[in-house]
This record gives sequence, C-alpha cells and structure tokens, in this order.
Amino acid sequence: MFALAATLVCLSTASCFASSVFLSVDSTPYDRQMARIRPILASGENAGGSQVSMSRVNQWMEDLRDIPYGYQMEWKTPQEVQSRQPSDCKGKAVALYQRMQASGAKNVRLVIGKRAPTSRMTHAWLVWETKDGTFLLDPTFNWMACRSETVGPKSYVPLYAYAGAKKFRAASTEGMLANN
Repeated sequence: MFALAATLVCLSTASCFASSVFLSVDSTPYDRQMARIRPILASGENAGGSQVSMSRVNQWMEDLRDIPYGYQMEWKTPQEVQSRQPSDCKGKAVALYQRMQASGAKNVRLVIGKRAPTSRMTHAWLVWETKDGTFLLDPTFNWMACRSETVGPKSYVPLYAYAGAKKFRAASTEGMLANN
C-alpha cells in the first residue's frame, strides 16, 4: 500500500500539476471533433531536437494573444488561426503546439480541461515540461508562460491531454489515494 502511494506521488510530480496524474487511454470524448487537427498533433513527434527559448515561446504566445477571441464549434487549424480571424482557445493552443513541435520542443501536451473548477465550458492550453520546470502555456488569456507551481490550485483543471498520437485522461491522485 505504501509503495503504491509513493509511486502515485512521484508520478503526480512528473505530470502537469501536482494533484493530477495522466493515464494513457485509447480514446477520449473529444476524439471525433479533433479529427481536423490530429495530423498536426502527430506531425511533430519526430521533430528535431533544438532548444526552444522561453523568450521565443513568449513571443509566440503574445502573437496568438493578439488574435481576437471568437468561439468556434470545430477546431481551427494553425493555418486558419494565422489568418488573424477570430479564434478560440482550441485554435490558439493548437497553433502554439505546432510552432513548438516544429522548433523541436519536447514534452509538450495539449490539455483540455476547465480554467476553474466552476467553469461551465472547457478550455484548451499547453503544458511544457522542461529541465527548468513545468510551464503552463495559455495564449488565450496569458501573455507569457507561467510556471505550473505559480498557478493556483483552483485554476487550470486538466481533464484530457494529447501528446503526438498519445491520449491521456487526468486522474486526481487524491481520489486514487483515498480509494486504496
């Protein structure tokens, strides 16, 4: 029992937030609507290994943040977002994901969740794990990357994540520990 608890705690610190673990899954409720962007998610899996600077990421976020917000039913491609027509969190997150993958960034996940536990709608953002820490990248609301530990416990609640062709479901470690 102690070994299981210790393993879950270690896994949780490696995920995007200390209170969540991402479990690999075969499908998510979002798979069908994400069909348009699935090739974009998978295309960066074999990108080169150059180091992406934080200043470059912040510039990309600022550029995407400048695009007016406009909710879209379907996921926009990065090319559609670059037209500078209104775009929502989904399109901006995917555009940033593509830029990061094309520049060689590793350990980047597209996350679908709630910006706050009380949010009625879902939200999309990125989580980037680097040797310098884990960063939350939200080009819809933020002008620059935020260290995940600076984000309050009631913000950015992950539900599902995508990294390349892999799919994940977020699970609270608190609930897992309570059930064991």
